[in-house]
Parts: sequence; structure tokens; C-alpha cells
Amino acid sequence: MKKLISFAVAGMFALSLAACGSSSSAAASITESSAESTAASTADSAAADSDLAYLQNKGKMTIGYTVYEPMNYTDESGTFTGFDTELATAVCEKLGVEPDFVEINWDTKETELAAKSIDCIWNGLTLTDDREENMACTKPYVKNAQVVVVKDGTDYTSTADLIGKTVVAEAGSAGETTITENADLSQADFISKAVQTDCLMEVAAGTADAAILDLTLASAMIGEGTDYANLKMVDELNVEEYGVAFRKGSDVAEAVDNAFDELKADGTMQALADKYDLALAD
Repeated sequence: MKKLISFAVAGMFALSLAACGSSSSAAASITESSAESTAASTADSAAADSDLAYLQNKGKMTIGYTVYEPMNYTDESGTFTGFDTELATAVCEKLGVEPDFVEINWDTKETELAAKSIDCIWNGLTLTDDREENMACTKPYVKNAQVVVVKDGTDYTSTADLIGKTVVAEAGSAGETTITENADLSQADFISKAVQTDCLMEVAAGTADAAILDLTLASAMIGEGTDYANLKMVDELNVEEYGVAFRKGSDVAEAVDNAFDELKADGTMQALADKYDLALAD
């Protein structure tokens, strides 16, 4: 009888040990599964937060631009080209996406960017503290300045000559900012235009006395051999630099910076700057 009791007790003890072992194993399995699930969730979250992954998943970068020679424009043969057009295409190739150029309203560019109608503003965008605070911007890649453009024969010695005169600039541009912040130009009759080329038309037609424009555009579009041979640059105001803007917090800006470094190292960017008569940023 005692032997039977002993066997029964031993059996119960063995079953208890087996149950404990099974519970420990199950707990370990659950813990391991939970850790793997957390890691996967973290990875998925990181991918979801990555703007670069977003672009690569859809296979293209939607680039917001306005018609602006020599940055983005259609040449006489009907080919869409320009410094920014060619540079963006080269960068997109390095990032493994296709460039998708979409013409935008410059005055609402930040709204279109935030709404994901476009993925970046790549069109001679002047870097400012405000823009760098509210968007993810690349490092500077091209030098620029704001210039005063008038008709040939116009008497001009300084911006003081434009007080009370009609002055035009593109809405939302660095030219507009220059006018509002300049002591003399802020006293002019300022009229905003949709694009910088409209400003040239106004001065050429005599409906505006002067335009405040990007040096890069004015150098390419006015003077001898152009459609605006009767216009001239008479003053260079604040010096600026161009950058590319992405959504705030975007990791694409850093990826583009790395692509810029590679394209500078292999001479691509300098060749493009020479082709379009531009000066690269330091």
C-alpha cells in the first residue's frame, strides 16, 4: 500500500514538474514572440515615418516648379530642360525614383508641399531662416542675388529712384521680400505677379517701372540676343543661395545632400553650372 502511495506521489510530482516546464517554455515563447512583434512594429513605424521610403515605394518624386529659365523651362526644340531639371533628374536616378515635374503656383508652394500634392520645391528656392525652420531644406547648391531690372534709357542711381514708382515681383518670392524689407522699395507701388517672366513683360510694356528678380533668371532672359533686349540690370541687392525644400522632418533632404556631394565629386554639377552659366554655392 505504501509503495502504491509512493508511486502516486512521485507521479504527481513528475506531472507538476512537467507542467512547470511547459509553462516556462510557453512564457518564454510568448515573450520572444512579443519582442519580435514589437521590433517589427517599430520597423514598420520607422518606414511609415520615412519620406524617402514613401517616395521609393511610389517610385517617383513629384517636383514642384514654375517656368523659370535657366532653372526649369521648355527650350526652342520643345524639350523641357534647365539646370534644376537636369540636376533633379540626376539626383532621382541616384535615389532610385523617377522625376515627376508638376507646375505649381509659387505663392501656394508650401501648402501644396504639406498636402503632398508635391514632394519638394525644386525651382530656384531662396533659402531663408523661416523656410529652413518650417521645411526640411538641403544645403545651398547655387548662388543668386536679387536685381533691379529696368528699360534701357531709364535713369537709375539707387533704389531711392523707385519711391512712388510701380515695381513688380513674383508673389511669394525673394523679390517680394526684398521690396517689403527695403526702406526705399517699400515706398514704391508694388504689384505682385504670378511668375517672374510676367514681371519682365510688365517692364518691357512700360506698365511697370522696374522689376525685382533673381539674378539667375535676369542673366538668362534679358539683354542682347533675348526676347527682352531692351531691358537691363542696374542694381544688385541682397546676395542669396538656392536650396531644395521637402516636408518638415523629411529624411529626403539629407539623401539629396549626399547625392549632391557625389555629383560634385564626379564633376556633374560643375558641368551643369557651366552649361547654364551659374555659380555653385560653396
